[in-house]
Amino acid sequence: MSNEILLILIVAVPVLFSSLLPVIGQFSVKARNISALSLALITFILGLFLAPSVFAGNIVSFYYDLPLGLNFILKADAFALFCALVSSLVSAIIVFYSFEYIDSYKNQNEYYFTVLLFLGSMMGIIFSANLIFLYIFWEMTAIASWRLIGFFRKEDYVRRANKAFMVTAGGAFLMLAGFIMLAEQAGSFDFAAIHTAIAPGTVKNITVILILCGIFAKSATFPFHTWLADAGVAPSPVTALLHAAVLVKIGVYVYARLFNGVIIPSETIKITVFVIIALSAFIAGGAALIEKDIKRIIAFSTVSQLAFIFLGFAAGTRLAFAGSMLFILMHSVAKAGLFLSAGIIEHKTHTKDITKMGGLSKVIPVTYIAFLLCMMSVIGIPPTGGFFSKFMVITGAADAGYIGVAVVFTAAATLTILYMLRVFYKVFLAEPVGSFETDKSSVWSPMNLSVVLLAAISLICGLAFGKLTFIAELAANQMFGIVK
Repeated sequence: MSNEILLILIVAVPVLFSSLLPVIGQFSVKARNISALSLALITFILGLFLAPSVFAGNIVSFYYDLPLGLNFILKADAFALFCALVSSLVSAIIVFYSFEYIDSYKNQNEYYFTVLLFLGSMMGIIFSANLIFLYIFWEMTAIASWRLIGFFRKEDYVRRANKAFMVTAGGAFLMLAGFIMLAEQAGSFDFAAIHTAIAPGTVKNITVILILCGIFAKSATFPFHTWLADAGVAPSPVTALLHAAVLVKIGVYVYARLFNGVIIPSETIKITVFVIIALSAFIAGGAALIEKDIKRIIAFSTVSQLAFIFLGFAAGTRLAFAGSMLFILMHSVAKAGLFLSAGIIEHKTHTKDITKMGGLSKVIPVTYIAFLLCMMSVIGIPPTGGFFSKFMVITGAADAGYIGVAVVFTAAATLTILYMLRVFYKVFLAEPVGSFETDKSSVWSPMNLSVVLLAAISLICGLAFGKLTFIAELAANQMFGIVK
């Protein structure tokens, strides 16, 4: 099978075959669940088959010529494939966790269909090399997230899902306007043609601002950040999917792709981005420090940590870029682990209020250990991968000459320590507020095994961090046009 076919299948398999899941579910719940997990794993495995060629420095492309400049182009370089592997792996674990978590809820057929459509749309965004098709896949994720956030169909939950859709779709409309202006200036919607036609720093500021509105809205960055915490009404595997594997990573990925590999914005825009993401890191971190709802705390943490990923991609150095790329992996795995752990905690305590918990280290010991390891990665404590990637991002920003920005984000990292230790203490170490029975479920149950896997991956990624850096270095070199 050629690399081009593999590339097409990575996008086509989850997008097209997800529609079969509701049909299969009419006959067998077990077959539907296995099929959903198989589709996610196949997407990941197809990426692994592509990896030897791409991580050897080759770029795999598929091009289908269409009229009006709407060319369907898929392109897999080291950065794209790395992000695709991360998203598909974490999504597969989330699907497995869902077997147990949502087995008693309604709308399960729609749930699995939407999750896999979501994953396929993310693959489309990652590999698209044409602005219009990037936008189409972008809006597909908006529709999928809207249905998933409103999964329980309660009036307030649906209202919050509508809010998320309006914020992200509204931002996407502005982004589309920016895409059209960018194509008008370059004479094409294709990434390569735009890169050739527009000299660094000459893209119109209004064009960049419109595109940034869409990116920041999708990635819940200040001032568009409030919808993400409200999305905590969704089931825990959905919030893990939104925060860790797919949705909010779309924004940072597209930012890196467009503003490093396609166009270079002006210094004024870059400084503006630094100010916005710094505000986002501190506002979200402050909110997490006073919030009582465990899922909202982790959600605000996502907003804060995404600012670090933006920092690396905005700094414009290979070290910072590589750090942010690896930060995507570390954050995806660790944050998925935290959200899935929160789902277990909520099932055990029947509350999301951390002030009504306490002493759960003895009640759910498996979740306790998993939460601890994932929390260490989010905070940035060695030997977890979160420490090394965050260090690279901040150091890279300083090397680029943005010393003040590096100092500000060092302070934001300290804030991360405070709110994560607060939630950990309140949930697991404080005196119990209620009476909770010790968890007797097997470590091999889907929910327990999922958080164990994510915690183990967080630790392994830290211990094997040096082996991952060669991929990040290759991706940075490709993005900045450096050939070795």
